[in-house]
Amino acid sequence: MLGAPMGLGALGLGFWAQAVLPGSSGINGPLLEAMLASPPPHAVPKSSARDDLQGVAAERVGATAGGFALAEPAEGTPLELEIRVAVVREADQLQLSASGPWWLRAADGSVLRQGSSADSFRLSAADNLPPELWLETSADHGVQVNGQAYDGRVRVLRDQGGLLAVNHLPLEAYVASVVGAEMPSSWDLEALKAQAVAARSYALAHMARPANRHWHLGNTTRWQAYRGLASSHPRTRQAASQTRGLILSYQGGIVESLYAATSEISMEAHGHLGASMSQHGAQALASSGQPYNAILGHYYRGASLARLRQGSG
Repeated sequence: MLGAPMGLGALGLGFWAQAVLPGSSGINGPLLEAMLASPPPHAVPKSSARDDLQGVAAERVGATAGGFALAEPAEGTPLELEIRVAVVREADQLQLSASGPWWLRAADGSVLRQGSSADSFRLSAADNLPPELWLETSADHGVQVNGQAYDGRVRVLRDQGGLLAVNHLPLEAYVASVVGAEMPSSWDLEALKAQAVAARSYALAHMARPANRHWHLGNTTRWQAYRGLASSHPRTRQAASQTRGLILSYQGGIVESLYAATSEISMEAHGHLGASMSQHGAQALASSGQPYNAILGHYYRGASLARLRQGSG
């Protein structure tokens, strides 16, 4: 497991069943305007490797034959999406601050409290609080919840069992953090890029089918690991940037991509579900010279790459 929580990307529906089709009732906001520009499916090899070493050998052959790598869709105007991640649930109290100036706002935008990076304050579930609060900071700074720093802003709600803190942030910033939480940032960039696409695809599936009306998914390995700014590094941001908007698609739907640390864990946890990426296997393939789209083609057989972009042309 290499120290960092390289946990299971999902424990849910199988590869074929988990494609979330456009127009699903759970899709909301800008997702209704998203266009998945997908090329024709690549050729699916007849054989599959069961472990990482065999996978590396098979990938070399497949890449040479041109049958494994997923084709990249054409560029387009990026679609800017905001994801909502539950970072603290059922809390008795929250300690809030920011790395720069901050403002605590009511739902109507009025400022209830403000301070600097030297100031922090505590909210208690026992307090007579407004039903909705927003913690915001200036650009290039992060908000902090219980000492953990996050990009974007935080919405605080009273939930069953206590206080709920939901991090609202750009999807690409979220992906960069997940990559750093799921893989060491020192790994090969092509492995990080493969992880970025898998993380983005998984996230988008949950944006289309949210876990809760207030948040799309949580921040633990029950979903996929997310540690805010603590796991966002220059190389993970590079991996997210260089694959910006790319997701895995199957027959026009969004693939809820599964992954695990090793092929053994992947087979044990996901073998009965379908396609799943081994993170160590992805690193081995990248170290052997395989690009990220060949790595994805090896693990997610039958899928194709699609790109989120604005407009319909």
